[in-house]
Amino acid sequence: MDSRGDSRPLEDVVDDRPGRASVPFEVVLINPYELGRQPFALAEPAAWLKRDGFGVRCLDLSLQQLDPDLLSGARLVAIYVGMHTATRIAIEALPRIRALAPRAHLCVYGLYAPMNQEMLRGLGVKTILGGEFEPGLASLARRLREGEACDVQAGPVVHLAKIDFLTPDRSGLPGLERYAHLMLADGSKKTLGFVEASRGCKHLCRHCPVVPVYQGKFRVVPVLVVLADIAQQVRAGAAHISFGDPDFFNGSTHAMKVLAAMHAEFPGLSFDATIKIQHLIAHAELLPALKAAGCLFLTSAVESVDDRVLGHLAKNHTRADFERALQLCRDAGIGMAPTFVPFTPWTTLEGYLDLLQTLLRLHLVEAVPAIQLCIRLLIPQGSWLLKLPGFGAMIEPFDGKLLGYPWRHADPRVDSLQQALQALAAQGDLQGWSRSEVFGKFWQTAHAALGQDAPPLTRVDFGEPLARLSEPWYCCAEPTEQQLQSF
Repeated sequence: MDSRGDSRPLEDVVDDRPGRASVPFEVVLINPYELGRQPFALAEPAAWLKRDGFGVRCLDLSLQQLDPDLLSGARLVAIYVGMHTATRIAIEALPRIRALAPRAHLCVYGLYAPMNQEMLRGLGVKTILGGEFEPGLASLARRLREGEACDVQAGPVVHLAKIDFLTPDRSGLPGLERYAHLMLADGSKKTLGFVEASRGCKHLCRHCPVVPVYQGKFRVVPVLVVLADIAQQVRAGAAHISFGDPDFFNGSTHAMKVLAAMHAEFPGLSFDATIKIQHLIAHAELLPALKAAGCLFLTSAVESVDDRVLGHLAKNHTRADFERALQLCRDAGIGMAPTFVPFTPWTTLEGYLDLLQTLLRLHLVEAVPAIQLCIRLLIPQGSWLLKLPGFGAMIEPFDGKLLGYPWRHADPRVDSLQQALQALAAQGDLQGWSRSEVFGKFWQTAHAALGQDAPPLTRVDFGEPLARLSEPWYCCAEPTEQQLQSF
């Protein structure tokens, strides 16, 4: 078996020389980055394309390099960009992909494709697909197989109509053991499975990249399809399932049906999911059932503990709501892993220090990776932050390298603090510092920025370690050199 995961010689897969027998049209699906998880967004379109008789090869740049043998025979190369980091990597990789696949039609699909379509088309991409992209991708492949030029996109860029999901085909992806895993508080590990039970989101948080594409809509994956996907990953060794839905409780009834089916079939399986603070409070009565079904922890996009900032972001929760939701989770025996966007144009040095003090008071230091404490607000094309009155005056023209609108804080000390903390987080990652060790350095640095002496910290303030995924990087972080060298 070769690096394509296929034992057949390439010429038996794709060969259009005169006199040769007809063979499947070759499609290559590429994932630049998916937070270290085996991508549903390659496995699902792979199932659609194989159903139509296409030869499909999958390539995950987080674990594999661009394969000249694989790409040279491709007629269609489709690259998935589900997050900012993946898009940055895709843009860097596109010139080499074009060189290795000179006959291929290039397609980019996923959440960040529509937002960056002008730049992507300038790099030779012919088709851009967002939302429910599978029908458009399958249609494109069929038209190319039939000999159409397809130089001008025929279908819509964003497709939001309901689709008939298939059981994802994960056979062409690297094994689960090569991806991120679950790290338990006692130091043991579990192999991680990754599924999606829904797409999109019915909320309109201004900074969220889902909003410009889905605009308040969400689509569910049928329970039987989700269960079949879980089952195949359990057979492949998964002992924990991470639900990748933007918000698992967008459709709480659907979510609970999925969990009931999963727990009945695999009672020993644990899981985690992402749920909005607003939903944790509104559906507090469901939290004990989540625990009973195997929930170890929930991720929630808290973003800030400053009610003024939360209002600008249209999060529909307050600091008090966050603390209430945290207690509800703890009462149910479920850990909370809050995420933050600490640096915004409205952040103050005092406000940042208040965030650190709040994490200490709530014993959440061990629940928050260092990168979450130095994230800077990203403003992509189409961001609903641009609808905020007066916001345009706070930002600079769009930067194609950043894939966003740069901004400078009115107080230069805030930008200096963010840069210092980001450097500390990178250093801690390289040197293997614990979360509490990095937090201690952040604590000292934040106080120094205000000209204050930092009070001593005690271990009891940090809280107990939670189960967590081994890949903590955030979707809008800078790509690492290792990621950019993968091609």
